[in-house]
Amino acid sequence: MPAAFPEMWESRVRTLLQDEQLAPWLDGIPEIDTQVIEVGSGSASESNIIHIPITTFRPGVLINNTAYPLALVAYDDTSMTVQLDKYQTKVTTLTDDQAMGSSYRQIDTITKAHRDDITESKYAKAIHSIAPQTTVAGSTFVIQCTGDEVTPGGRRKMLWKDLVAARKAMNAAKCKKRGRRIVLCDDHVTDLLEDNSNKYADKLADYLSGTIKGVLAGFEVYENVDNPMYTAAGEKLAWGAVPSGTDKNASVIFHPENIAKKTGLTKQYFADAKSAPTTQQNEYAVRHYFIAVPVMDKYAGAII
Repeated sequence: MPAAFPEMWESRVRTLLQDEQLAPWLDGIPEIDTQVIEVGSGSASESNIIHIPITTFRPGVLINNTAYPLALVAYDDTSMTVQLDKYQTKVTTLTDDQAMGSSYRQIDTITKAHRDDITESKYAKAIHSIAPQTTVAGSTFVIQCTGDEVTPGGRRKMLWKDLVAARKAMNAAKCKKRGRRIVLCDDHVTDLLEDNSNKYADKLADYLSGTIKGVLAGFEVYENVDNPMYTAAGEKLAWGAVPSGTDKNASVIFHPENIAKKTGLTKQYFADAKSAPTTQQNEYAVRHYFIAVPVMDKYAGAII
């Protein structure tokens, strides 16, 4: 078995985690330019944290002013501390018989499984964190779809006017218009593809490719299969909660300038078969830190 085998595994995981992109709706959102602080390294309570500066400073504008000296407004800001989510894969065992003469193809096959589980989990957690908990007047909103019932007492189909209602809600929150994003859940993608009877049909979807148009009602459009669930009353289910029959999948709306994104440390754990004479098997796992959350509880919504 090559002496650099653990190092090769680590380099492949780091490269693949950086290259893989399962969340295009996070594209263009820069990583926060702040240092990741590792706390309790090597202990059960190990964590990665970052400090994010926050300011809502507005100086105010004088119109046709004739009074001097001008009033002074002191600049103020604050900061918040964010703990990155920790993602750990279960341990993979690989016997020496399997590992002897290992090639990059074999390494990639195993690291890809670890990579896929981590990336899928971290982006599902990210969209759940970005989605608002419920409606808060002037800040966040949860809009009910108004189309025909898909099932009696169940969810209703998304219509064009539901997107317009979301646009109006973002305007009411005084959210910057340029750059707004909507991440459609699979149910709503299906609704819009089926909605080919109204005058906006050709603007909603490309029926040949089965995709939704790039911009709808001022929102840049993305699709995602792991969006959060909401109760019929418009409350977001807790992360990991099992949905009931009346809970609904949500499309999530946000502005990228209100999103804090940071990738923390990636670690690999490798136990050499030489230390396990009975089983003669290698053991391998990965730990990865990542976070994507709203900076302020504003400029976000959901359509259910």
